[in-house]
Amino acid sequence: MTPTLSVETPTDNEIVMTREFSAPRGLVFKAMTQAEHIREWWGWSDWTMPVCEMDCRPGGSYRFLGRGPNGEEVPFKGDVLEVEEPSRIVYTEIFDVAPYNQGEPSVVTTVFEDLGGSRTRIVVTCRYENKMVRDAVLETGMERGAAHSYDRLADLLERIS
Repeated sequence: MTPTLSVETPTDNEIVMTREFSAPRGLVFKAMTQAEHIREWWGWSDWTMPVCEMDCRPGGSYRFLGRGPNGEEVPFKGDVLEVEEPSRIVYTEIFDVAPYNQGEPSVVTTVFEDLGGSRTRIVVTCRYENKMVRDAVLETGMERGAAHSYDRLADLLERIS
């Protein structure tokens, strides 16, 4: 796998991740918003995903639970705020483990850019309550985990296109 994810911190409370895929925008949107596909790429390859629920509509919600080979668990949940298929989705995100689940949830906006020629760029902006929360998220290894997940997504897109 190659380093294909760009991660920036343009403000004190934001993380912006950018990644390109060799797949049409509609397919990338589908793979990132339907539980049957999310289960295939989200998290580390040696983990299982015993819970993967996604109701991708405004007012819907989601819940993910990744389980590692040693039994460790990584739970996420949130509410879907906006959906403009296939170009944009906005949702809240809570890493449901103390102390990360305290305070306001982060707000994640994913924009799907059609680059033509069956190429798509996603720009994922995660907005946190403050710099302290943003920095705590970065310290969890989020960048490495996201890069691995997006590499797995790229592999999935090749298989389902």
